[in-house]
Formats: sequence, structure tokens, C-alpha cells
Amino acid sequence: MSRKTWDTLIQNALVFDGSGNPPEALDIAIKKGRIVAKGSSLPRTPAAEVIDAGGKWLMPGLLDIHTHLDLEVDLEPGLPEAVRHGTTTVLVGNCSLGTCFGSQQENGQDPIVDCFTRVENIPKSVLRKCTEAVTWKDSGEYMDHFENIPLGPNIGIFVPHSMLRVQAMGLQDSISRAPNEAELMRMESLLEQAMDQGYLGMSTDGLPFHYLANSPNTDKRIPTQFASFSEMKRLLGVVRRRGRVWQTTPIIENRPKALLYFLLTSGRLFGRTLKTSALAALRFVLLPQASQMFLRFAALLNSRLFRGNIHFQALGTNFRIWSDGIVSPLFEELESTCELIAREYEDREGRMALLNDPAWVERFRSDWHRGRRGRDLARLKAKIGMPDDLVVRELDLMIFDGAPVPEWEGESMQRVFERLARFQAGGTNAARTDTEKAAFEKFPRPIGDDADFMLHMMRTYDKDFRFWIDVGNVNKEGVLDLLLHPGTLPGFNDSGAHITNMAFFDSNLSSLQLAQRESLDTVAQIVRRLTREPAEFFGLDVGSLDIGAQADIVVIDPEALAGWDDNANRKLMYRDLFEHNQMVSRSDGVVSHVLINGELAWQGSDFTDALGSKTMGRALRAA
Repeated sequence: MSRKTWDTLIQNALVFDGSGNPPEALDIAIKKGRIVAKGSSLPRTPAAEVIDAGGKWLMPGLLDIHTHLDLEVDLEPGLPEAVRHGTTTVLVGNCSLGTCFGSQQENGQDPIVDCFTRVENIPKSVLRKCTEAVTWKDSGEYMDHFENIPLGPNIGIFVPHSMLRVQAMGLQDSISRAPNEAELMRMESLLEQAMDQGYLGMSTDGLPFHYLANSPNTDKRIPTQFASFSEMKRLLGVVRRRGRVWQTTPIIENRPKALLYFLLTSGRLFGRTLKTSALAALRFVLLPQASQMFLRFAALLNSRLFRGNIHFQALGTNFRIWSDGIVSPLFEELESTCELIAREYEDREGRMALLNDPAWVERFRSDWHRGRRGRDLARLKAKIGMPDDLVVRELDLMIFDGAPVPEWEGESMQRVFERLARFQAGGTNAARTDTEKAAFEKFPRPIGDDADFMLHMMRTYDKDFRFWIDVGNVNKEGVLDLLLHPGTLPGFNDSGAHITNMAFFDSNLSSLQLAQRESLDTVAQIVRRLTREPAEFFGLDVGSLDIGAQADIVVIDPEALAGWDDNANRKLMYRDLFEHNQMVSRSDGVVSHVLINGELAWQGSDFTDALGSKTMGRALRAA
């Protein structure tokens, strides 16, 4: 019996190598997790296993640059919901949150639970399962522990600034006072150690609706938002000197302050360029020019004048967010609905008390109508596309998906509201069924306006009605242009977060589909943007098909990709892992093979036995 030279040979594929060059028909041979040969007609006999990829595309494994899978990876190291869509590398520790310093539980405080619950809309019961899996106590042990679990995708890690502050100051002090010099030096030291250990950089957050979930702090934001500019500059100086990356979200409530912070990327102003990955280049429904403003600003900062290097993360699909009643990241922006969300997930009684409090109702109505009625400054700003609030409150954009009345499923709330108004005006045929009639009869008479409609829905059904809103990238218009723009990087996917609200595990495939509709040359450009380009930006040795490269490979069926509808394949399902429902994506049939470090993880329409039982990927240490 002849000795086999290669472990795997993939034949007859159209290969996009991640360089952006046009694709070639090539065979690829793999040995011990590395690419060892490429050619137009490699022989089959030296290979222990042969994969016929005729009619399919082959490319480097895809990178997901914005995830919160650090919560899931120690419960299910294979990360199957990512792998099934062709993702072979994930970045964690985003938005100032993460687990690299251990559980950080002290004096009854539980920072992981308290920070993640509302920021990422993950129930405490799920988060407690995650913290129970924590065995490490510092960033070095965290990085090393990935060698001892059956990791699926490769994982790159940011030092999360909120948790860094907690580590140096304690949770309560991190949200109530400025750090003293000793604490600042402690943060710098911990950050330097993490850079030595291979962390990608540091993440921060500035979004105004990211609140803590622990009493008595439910009206306070997460620790990173209490940092001064001088603290940020000092800590990011460590990141800057090491040539690593700052991941951040903008301070959208104070745009001049946000622009000031973004200036930290400048090599002209601060001596050396700071690589910066920021949220987000989206075409928001209520702020349609935001992406262009961000991108013009990025072009200015990246010019010779400022010598910056900032890229805004772009989403490869429409930005669709589901809501359980009022519980979603959207409604944290309004002070009144933020009060509701601050109640414990199971605290229906507490929410009902607020919903029936006249003072709260008055605040809610004011929030609901701000910028949408009257002749004040808020209305004027909304009309010119610069609103105070980005939360969508138009009933015609709210689509039932999990309706309490079957007849409402798939309809907009506006259509239901209009039928209700006709019913209350005496239109006996307005209610289409007895079930709908019974529901209409429970509404107050007269219904009044859309604020009254939403109040009744919340009082009657609490979290037991679901709907979605496309808050940005509606119909995917202009998305391909954003994905290809030099001021962006594809990947605002938030995989693993907002588990009942979003499901963008498949966003990279949507990016490929949009490119496919243009040309194969455009596909080549998108493959580069999903593989080699982000790998180089974050300093990672993945994302290519060069000889000697780690064999992270995805094979895609272009015919299945062309016919796939990502929006029709997102669903809410119960996951035993969390003992809770989660929004997931399905693209079965689009991805035919996924190999990580030469190991087959996905084949056809299912995972292999190796995923989750055998170590495939590794903790990536930034170069």
C-alpha cells in the first residue's frame, strides 16, 4: 500500500485566494493542517482523502470581526452556529466586555452578568451558565486555556476596557469615581501584559443605551463610559505603541465628543497611527446620511493630514432587530422604556406597575412622540435627518413575527391599528375573525394614537408578542457599496449577542451573495475583504491560501448561494446549551465544506464528529 503524501486534496474548485485577484481553477493539497501544494491538475493518488469541489467556489475561511461568542465558547467550544456559515475565525472581547480576567466576582458583585445582561440583551440565567464555566483568573490563563478545549474556529481577543477598569478598581468604584494614579498604572500594566500575551488591542464603548443590570445601578452605564479622555489617551497609548487595534463604538449622544475621540487614530497628532475599528457604517432609517458622514470623516482622518487608520464596520445585510414586547436593544434609548427593560426579565409585576403609573405613562408618551410631532427643535432635527433618537417608533415598520393573535402574523402594527380604529368606529367587518374581534374588544375606547396602541400591547401581552424592525440597510440598498468602501471593513455581525433579537451569523454569506449579483471580480474583492484584509489589519496569520498557510478553507455552492434568502432563514429556536431560545441563521446547502486547520468541520448539511470533540482552531496571538 502506497504511503500518502497529503491528508486531503480538494479538486476542481474555482479558487478565490483572498488577494482580490480574479479566481482560478485550482486543486489544493493539505498536510498536517497546512496548505502544501496548489496546481491546476494535482494527482489524486498521494491524497488520503479527496474532495471533489467541481462547480463550487473555494476561499480562505471567513473572519467574523465583531462577535460576543466569548460567552458561548466555553460552553460549546465548537461554536457551531458560526462554523456552519463558513466562519473559521472569530474576534471576541468587543464593546469593552469580555471574560479574559475571569469571573471577577467579589463582594456579591458579578460584573460579567451585570454588564452583559442589558448591553447584549442576554438573560441572567444564560449568563450565569457562562460564568460557571470560568476557570481562569487572569488574561494569561485565559489565552492559554484555549489549548485545552476542543476549539472550533480560531479566536482573537481584545482586552475589554470595562472589565479592565473593574479589575483595577472594582465594579462599584469603576462607575462612581475617577481612578487614582495607582489604579491607572495598574490598568496600564495589565494592558501591557495582555499585549505581550498576544491580545489584539483594547475595546471601548460609547453608546448611550448600554446600562448595568445590578441594583442599585440600573440607571448607570457600563464602566468604560465613565473614563475620561485622558484615561483613554493614556491606555490607548499602550495599544498604539504596540501597533495593535482600538475597537470602539461612537458617543452618538455627543457628536463633537465622538469626533474628538476618533482623532485618537491620528499619527500626526499623537506620534504614531492607532489602528481603529469602529461601529458602524449603516444606512439608518432615521439617520440616512450617517454612514456617509462617518466615511467622509474616515477619509479625512486617514489622509496625509492626520495619518490615521480608522475603518467603520459594515453589515452585509439589512439591520433587522426583533423585540420581545419592548425588550430589545432599540428601546434602551428612550428613558421611559429603558426603565421597563431595567426590571428583571421575569419581573412582569414590576413592569405592570410602571405601565399603570400615570407619571410613567406621561413620560412614555413624551418619549414616543419626541421628534415625531409638534413644531419644536426635535421635530425639525428629525425632518432634516438628524434626529435626537434613533429608535424607530413608526407602526408601519414594526412587523409581527410571533403575534399574540394569529391573524396578525407577518402584518405591520399599522395595519392592525387601522383595522382596530375602523372596528371601534362601528365597522363590523373590520375584525376578520372572532379571535381578532375578541382582541380588539380588549383595547381601550377610543384607542387614541399609536402610543396608546403600544401601551395596550405591553400591558396585555408583556413580552409575549414579537415583532421586527429594519432599522437600517432596508432592502440591502447601498450595502455592497458600503462593504467595498475603503473606509469600512465588513463584519458588524454581533454574533452571539442579543440572543433573542438578532441573528447575523450568516452576514458574510450575504456579503458574498451581493457581490455575486455583480460579477466574479466583485466576489474576489469581497473575499479579500472577508479574509486577508481583516487578518492583516488585526495582525493575524490567517486569511490566505498561500503555501504554508493554515488550512482554513470554505467551499461554497454558488448556485445555492444565488437562491438563498437570509431573511427567510432566521428563526427563534430553543438551544439546550442555554436552556433558552435564541435567534439563529440557517444557510444549509450554501456552504458545502468547512475545514479548520485542515480538519473537516462541516460537510454537506451537517457537522462532522470532529467539531466540538477535537481541537481545530487556536487562540490567535497578534503579530
